[in-house]
Amino acid sequence: MRMVEEGSGLAVAIPPHATEAEARKAVEEWWRMPLPLLVKEADRVCRRVHGDGVYLRGLLEFSNYCRKDCLYCGIRRSNRKVRRYRLDEEVILAVVREAFARGFRTFVLQSGEDPAWPAERLARLVERVKQETRGEAAVTLSCGLMSREDYRLLREAGADRYLMRFETADPVLHRRLRGMDLDRRLEGLHHLRDLDYEVGSGFMVGLPGETEETMWENLLLCRRLDLDMVGIGPFIPHPETPLAHAPQVPLERTIRAVAILRLLLPGANLPGTTAAGTLEPDGREKMLAAGGNVLMPNITPVAHKKDYLLYPGKICLDEDGFHCVGCLTMRVATVGKRIEWERGASRQYLWRHHGRRAEVHRA
Repeated sequence: MRMVEEGSGLAVAIPPHATEAEARKAVEEWWRMPLPLLVKEADRVCRRVHGDGVYLRGLLEFSNYCRKDCLYCGIRRSNRKVRRYRLDEEVILAVVREAFARGFRTFVLQSGEDPAWPAERLARLVERVKQETRGEAAVTLSCGLMSREDYRLLREAGADRYLMRFETADPVLHRRLRGMDLDRRLEGLHHLRDLDYEVGSGFMVGLPGETEETMWENLLLCRRLDLDMVGIGPFIPHPETPLAHAPQVPLERTIRAVAILRLLLPGANLPGTTAAGTLEPDGREKMLAAGGNVLMPNITPVAHKKDYLLYPGKICLDEDGFHCVGCLTMRVATVGKRIEWERGASRQYLWRHHGRRAEVHRA
């Protein structure tokens, strides 16, 4: 199975029936391709499958308390310099109401693994968000690892999607950085799939200890999981973590990874992440040009944005997320795309249910 078109040098999106060995060979070939050629093909596949629309997700970071102590994370339990906060339900719902009135149709409710927000409380919040939006908005949760029964409770309350990044596919590196086994994280993702969530995961690019082989495994794990959304971004060292002095890799590596993900998972939703925009002013645009089709403006109240610092230098901390939409509209236009206000269900998810995937891989 040839993954690079003869003559043109362009990459060819991998069909769903390809074996693991074929997928690995493709990833290795794509990793070594000239980046402009790889980006060109990823963009072509993205436009063929998703058109030129970029879906907006309203990101609301409602708690920065976390019981975990991941070595790379700015809100890790051991960081005593973080000003901790929790938004109460009424504040969250007020933001949701305003965002819904302004056109948002997907909300990403994100927090650390906060013991004050058990599944029962989260379920009540999800129900109220659904009521406030008349059932028209999708609710994505990103609140860490829970039990299968907790995930079931949240799904029954109306949660549509769940985002939980595995961060690295290297089991040894994962345990060193996160203090837990990778298999536990993957088990959680399988529970989410079994409960019919749209499942999102992903990884950081450039973690200390990462090798080229690690990157290939990260990409292949996303394919094996058949993810509906993949969020990736560059590792940015935080000064109040044990990795404060780790080296920073160029953004190009992240751009290459998102382009390969588009070829591996043509129907997945791939965001242009804020971390990329932190490294380079046009980082998000570069991700959109390389196959991305989602942006997540931060609609957290401005008073708390600066306290949810997973990494330093985060952009747009002093700006109202609603007013960022005008700026994003112009930025998206620079890569020939446009803002799309629909819920934007993952085509990967829809294909799994309706079997329409073959059309993407026409010659």
